[in-house]
Amino acid sequence: MTEHLHIGTSGWSYYQWKGAFYPEGMKQADWLTFYAQHFDTTEINYSFYHLPKPQTVLNWAAKVPEGFRFCAKISKTITHFAKLKETEELVKKFFESFGQIRQMLGPVLVQVPPSLKFDEALARPFFEMLKHNQPEYEFAFEARNSTWYEEESLALMREFDIANVISQSSGRFPYSEAITAKNIYIRFHGPERLYSSGYTDEMLQDYANKFKSWVNEGHHIWAFFNNDNGGYALKDARKLRELSRT
Repeated sequence: MTEHLHIGTSGWSYYQWKGAFYPEGMKQADWLTFYAQHFDTTEINYSFYHLPKPQTVLNWAAKVPEGFRFCAKISKTITHFAKLKETEELVKKFFESFGQIRQMLGPVLVQVPPSLKFDEALARPFFEMLKHNQPEYEFAFEARNSTWYEEESLALMREFDIANVISQSSGRFPYSEAITAKNIYIRFHGPERLYSSGYTDEMLQDYANKFKSWVNEGHHIWAFFNNDNGGYALKDARKLRELSRT
C-alpha cells in the first residue's frame, strides 16, 4: 500500500519550523535533506510565484533519496494572470525547468483563482494542450470556484485523466470528493483557521479510512498539509500517515 500513498507538507522552507523541526544551527541549505528523512514527498509552492532556474531544480533533486517525489505547482502567470488562455509558451517554459527531473515528479498542481469559473471553451483547449504537449506528466486541478464541481467540468477532468483536488479548508474553498483520475490529490489547508489550525485525530482517521478504500480500488494518493503555521502540517502529516498504514 505504501507505494500508492504519499503524504507530506506543502513546502519545506519555513523559518517557524526551525528549532521545532529543523535542528538549531542547521543551515537552510540542508533543510530539504533533513525533511526527506521524514517524508517521501513535498509540494513545490515556490514555482507558483517564481519559475526556478533549471540548476535550482537539479539542486533540490540532489538533496533527496531515490523514490522521493516532488509535486510542482504551476506558475500563477499561467493560472491567475493569463487565466489559462494562450498559455502554450508559458507552459513550455515551466517544463523546461522541471523536465530534467521528470521521473521524480508526482502530479503537477494547477490551481486557478476564485474568479475563474468553469467554461468548457476555456478548459478543454487548456487540458488538450497539457496532454498533447506534456504527455509524460500527470496533472491535478484545484478549483476555487464551485462551478468547476458541476458534472460537465468533472466529466472533462475524467476525459483527460486530470485529478480533481480535494481541498479541505475552513469553508473558504469549495469542496468535492469527486474522483476523476487514477491519482487522488488532497490539500489540507486547515480545518478552522486557514494555514494555522490543526486537525483532530477523528478527522484524520476519517481520511485514513478513505485512503485505504481508495488505494484498494487502485488509486494513488497524494496528500499535502498546507497548515504550516505553528507546525501543524508536520504533526498532522505524520499522524495521517500512521493512521493510513495501520
